[in-house]
Amino acid sequence: MAPKRLKKIFFFTMALASAVFCLLIKWSSDGICIFCQRKGEVVSFKRDSGNFLQLPHTDCSRNPPFLVILVTSSHVQSKARMAIRETWGKKTLIANKGIVTYFLLGTALNHDDQIAVTSESLKYGDIIQKDFIDTYYNLTLKTMMGIEWIHKFCPQSSFVMKTDSDVFVNTYYLTELLIKKNRNTRFFTGFLKLNERPIRTIISKWYVSKEEYPGNTYPPFCSGTGYVFSTDVASRVYNISENVTFVKLEDVFIGLCLAELNIKLEELDSKQTFFPERLTFSPCYFKKIVTSHFVKPHELLIYWNALERSMDERCPTSGYPSGYKTPPPHQS
Repeated sequence: MAPKRLKKIFFFTMALASAVFCLLIKWSSDGICIFCQRKGEVVSFKRDSGNFLQLPHTDCSRNPPFLVILVTSSHVQSKARMAIRETWGKKTLIANKGIVTYFLLGTALNHDDQIAVTSESLKYGDIIQKDFIDTYYNLTLKTMMGIEWIHKFCPQSSFVMKTDSDVFVNTYYLTELLIKKNRNTRFFTGFLKLNERPIRTIISKWYVSKEEYPGNTYPPFCSGTGYVFSTDVASRVYNISENVTFVKLEDVFIGLCLAELNIKLEELDSKQTFFPERLTFSPCYFKKIVTSHFVKPHELLIYWNALERSMDERCPTSGYPSGYKTPPPHQS
């Protein structure tokens, strides 16, 4: 069977399984079940929905961090969380600026998995969790949980980053660029998506029906693989979120909130720094990027150690090979 056909069958099966799953449990933190919508029904996000089960061991009022990194994760990604704790998530002070990293999780259906998450939270004190089931299509709930936590428990921070557990984050360069940018209000940056159209193919992972979102184009948003914003934006998004139509694609939902708030997206630097794809690793490339996607836990350890060893080494002026304006994408 042709690979393309196999791929289509796989995504159709996944979409169908997710739909059946949601129909069976008819659940979310406040009754939001994306596939349980009746035709024509508009679903709104509910603030303060669900209860916090795990909270970090921190007090932002006593020691406000410069940057809080929120990493969407799940109970099956414990290796990725450990790799992050040992690499870019371990640094607490860069350029005399405090940086903290927390993991966003929903609840696991399996009792033993949930016990493991609770034990991990007690050990490391870096997990934020609420009582909604952890599925891909609840990613908006997970992201908004992180924004709610910032609003309620850490508004004293300066910046927030949302990223995923398979992303390499160069916290050194990100901190340098944020200091250079010198913006502390109504600031939002990442890999800009300015003219994206909803995917109407039902077998797609990113399928959105016309009932969910009737528009032909999305408002500008940043790729969910990594975006950064001034902390005031967290409270603004949190406060406006109930007035925005719920979309299961979290980066699109945040974009809808920003459009409602009239907050414009900005580039962090004159050169591209956020990459939603996988890049070929080189210390010189990675010194001048903020994110690279699809990085496995063992690769994260290798890349980070190589980057730190090379911090004092000189690179070509551009940081990139001849002929490239940006780092080359990974060639598989």
